[in-house]
Amino acid sequence: MLERKALISQKKMEMNRIDEALLKRSSDGSHPKKLLSVYFTAGYPELEDTVPVLRALEASGVDMIEIGLPFSDPLADGPTIQASSTRALENGMTTEKLFDQLTSVRETVQIPLLIMGYFNPILQFGIEKFCRKCKKIGIDGLIIPDLPVDVYHDKYSDIFEKYGLYNVFLITPQTTDERVRYIDRISKGFIYMVSSASTTGARHRFDQDQLAYFERISKLQLKTPQIVGFGISNHETFEQATKFARGAIIGSAFVKFIESNPLTDIHKFTEDIQSAPG
Repeated sequence: MLERKALISQKKMEMNRIDEALLKRSSDGSHPKKLLSVYFTAGYPELEDTVPVLRALEASGVDMIEIGLPFSDPLADGPTIQASSTRALENGMTTEKLFDQLTSVRETVQIPLLIMGYFNPILQFGIEKFCRKCKKIGIDGLIIPDLPVDVYHDKYSDIFEKYGLYNVFLITPQTTDERVRYIDRISKGFIYMVSSASTTGARHRFDQDQLAYFERISKLQLKTPQIVGFGISNHETFEQATKFARGAIIGSAFVKFIESNPLTDIHKFTEDIQSAPG
């Protein structure tokens, strides 16, 4: 019995925090919790805001955080996140600076942390060196939109797995069912379900084509949970997305919020997203 308890304890210690978040239940335990993940750009609005934003987000009750690594030539980012990356780079944000800021982050932040960024800065830093740093500071996963799935699987998956990092793959409305099933087979954690083929940006509600896409993916009954990103900006879009998916990701709307509001008000933002008006 003692050996069994020790084994269960060890497995829990080894479990990726992303998987732990995906096990969360609603407050009454009747169904899986609708997860809220928040993206923000490291070093924005001010260079040293990175860790304070992380702490404020965890205190506000979000389930996961995506830390954006600024890049000078973002391909998929809308104007809001592009502007925040430009500002962060002007502030002096670099890959090395981000790792310095996050050195002791696990002393105060316990929820899953992912780094989202483009492949070029990671390649320049060194793939294995980057993954080793992520492991050391407690990063749980990476989201690299411009790293092709097949290239990752053939060249880099062993390195990511060596350091216990999940590489989260993206799908779009244009991704075929066959391709979605392939991504599902090789995925860990969750699949990032991009809501549209356009760049990132907040919307007030999703249209019928997007809702049909969410439903199509849901009907495939994939083994890997999906979390919807791009276009989540309010309670309505959060509810529309999580009707079919495990959770939703807020990006541009949150970046806009912290541009003009104090970090102490972040809890108001997340409460508005998750709770119906009135």
